[in-house]
Amino acid sequence: MQSRAAWPGSSGVSRAGRERRQRTGRSGWMIEKPWRRHGGAVALCFVGLSGLAGCGGVEPPPESVFAAREFAVPSTPAPCEKRLGQRQALFGDLHVHTALSSDAWNFDVRAEPDDAYAYAFGEAIKLPPGADREARSVRIGRPLDFAAVTDHAEFFGEQSVCKDPSAPGYASDFCEVMRSGEGRAPRLLLQIMSPFSSRQREVCGEDGADCALRAEQTWQQVIDAAERWNDTSAACERTTFVAYEYSSFRLGSNLHRNVIFRGTAVPQRPISYLDAHREWDLWRILKEQCQDSDSGCDVLAIPHNSNISNGRMFAVDYPGAGSQREQARRALLRQQLEPVVEVMQHKGDSECRNGLPGVLGGEDELCGFERFEDLAFSRFVDEGEQVGECYQGPLADWLPRLGPSCLHRNSYVRYALIEGLREQARLGVNPYKMGLLASTDTHNAIAGGVQEADFPGHLGNGDATRLQRVQFSADIPGNAYNNPGGLVGVWAEENSRASIFDALRRREVFGTSGPRIQPRFFGAWALQGDLCAQPDMAARAYEQAVPMGSDLPARRGEAPEFLVAALADPGSLRFPGTPLQRLQVVKGWADAQGNHHQRVFHVAGHAGGAARVDPESCQPQGQGFAQLCAVWRDPEFDPEVSAVYYLRAVENPSCRYTAQQCLQLPSDQRPQDCAEPVFSHVIQERAWSSPIWYSSGGD
Repeated sequence: MQSRAAWPGSSGVSRAGRERRQRTGRSGWMIEKPWRRHGGAVALCFVGLSGLAGCGGVEPPPESVFAAREFAVPSTPAPCEKRLGQRQALFGDLHVHTALSSDAWNFDVRAEPDDAYAYAFGEAIKLPPGADREARSVRIGRPLDFAAVTDHAEFFGEQSVCKDPSAPGYASDFCEVMRSGEGRAPRLLLQIMSPFSSRQREVCGEDGADCALRAEQTWQQVIDAAERWNDTSAACERTTFVAYEYSSFRLGSNLHRNVIFRGTAVPQRPISYLDAHREWDLWRILKEQCQDSDSGCDVLAIPHNSNISNGRMFAVDYPGAGSQREQARRALLRQQLEPVVEVMQHKGDSECRNGLPGVLGGEDELCGFERFEDLAFSRFVDEGEQVGECYQGPLADWLPRLGPSCLHRNSYVRYALIEGLREQARLGVNPYKMGLLASTDTHNAIAGGVQEADFPGHLGNGDATRLQRVQFSADIPGNAYNNPGGLVGVWAEENSRASIFDALRRREVFGTSGPRIQPRFFGAWALQGDLCAQPDMAARAYEQAVPMGSDLPARRGEAPEFLVAALADPGSLRFPGTPLQRLQVVKGWADAQGNHHQRVFHVAGHAGGAARVDPESCQPQGQGFAQLCAVWRDPEFDPEVSAVYYLRAVENPSCRYTAQQCLQLPSDQRPQDCAEPVFSHVIQERAWSSPIWYSSGGD
């Protein structure tokens, strides 16, 4: 039994915040209020799902409309002047929304894909006004190496209709809600989707042709912007990717994916949730219409926000596949189309969670980081309800709640990696063989805008002021439950589309919670003992071992050895970086009873850490490390048990953006949240490497 006071894994929420949350009953307010405010036509149509005709549904298009072709004149990029055989760390953001996403546009964001790329690569752009009613000018402190705009594809056509007074569907109820400007309406339009959702005749026309044509025009805008900003000169200063987001909120569960294309050979229009209700159909269509075509199209998908997926993101699920052979084929499709996963973004950390049933090995003190699901969506567990129980009742049961009410190990990346080992043993294929990365999910078009101290917000006029950004209020919507998000890092030979996409495909990638930490992780059966002291460490590691994202070769030693290393983010003159505190290796495996086991090994640095930060001033105290490195051997290795390993590099404590921005407010204007924060004022930023796998079968 769990009571509210004993909510498991809530260390990322401050004690004062938990107590105040219990007093005010803040859980779920931002979901319930807009539902009541905007019930109208949207709610009516959604409740009447049993008959699509009552909702004015348009039949899905034939899959041939997604056939890929080349959308730009192919060019031969010049060889990059900076190319490193041992690979270099490049930083980017593959999850960026602009005004082409309805849930950004409705918060007065007017920045479009060109603006997002301008910001990513060092130019200033405008954000919606703050308290002074003047548009805010923002500029990234350190330009990114690469970026992709990933606007929600579901309403590319509908949003164009709803903004055009000459369009026949402009006066529809749907468009009135979308244009309402009442904050959450477009978010509901986008996310409240049933397994039977379809486009609406009153908006798109009898056969959906108006929305289809407009969606293709918007898609062309996305393609053109990516082409304009992609640098194919020898300087190789910046890389962009044609991309979009597939935004499934099936059964109230976040099952979103970012779809990233290697080049400009892409489908004629993006495949959205309204076109393919299951991710299995998304993958199949992408394979058939893109990868298996003769167009040169290549693609991968990146699942994100599994922390609010009700356990469905990584459910062991092969719909329609009865035989084990067919399930293995499906598992391989998933592995090929989703080689990486987003472990961190503005809606929190999806790495792990303490207190989940079926997870053994004790608490991981760092699993309480940015627990968005505790406050923003998840229902608190009352007496008599079991933690981990998924509520999958009839529509009337989950419809008013909208967000997840389930905490399950299948919502977290660490346990998906372990579940993949079980499927590998059962099917011979691991569907969850995923590299780890992070991104922002900004809805302000500020790709890579992750600096805590001057974070300008996530959502247009929804958090345009410091006051909005530091509070979590049931009466005045604040945004303190969000964070600036993270960055994706790749180890690539050069800053080009081909090199970065190849790194994503082979999973030689890492994620950070914002800082530009550079982790290295190699595995082998024997490593040179003084490898860390060698000036050509990386080159030797590639000769002796496999890098992150790889399988250990067939066993030929007593226990695997790993090179674990990381460079701290040096920061900038204005915002110096925070030193590293420690390096950890996280190991996971499963037992015959289906339990997941986890072990966190301290490998380098200060295990406990003497450094701290004063939340009253945000001044750091104590020493840390500019770099850490060790050769580590698994002391508990069992050759009969398959296992997965990854590196976590952890900084010294620092102030969360809410703490820093509270200090920037005059003392008499600071809200209660500054004194009693819902989220702890002190955080430890981090980086995650992609895993290395050991198979007891030698595969």
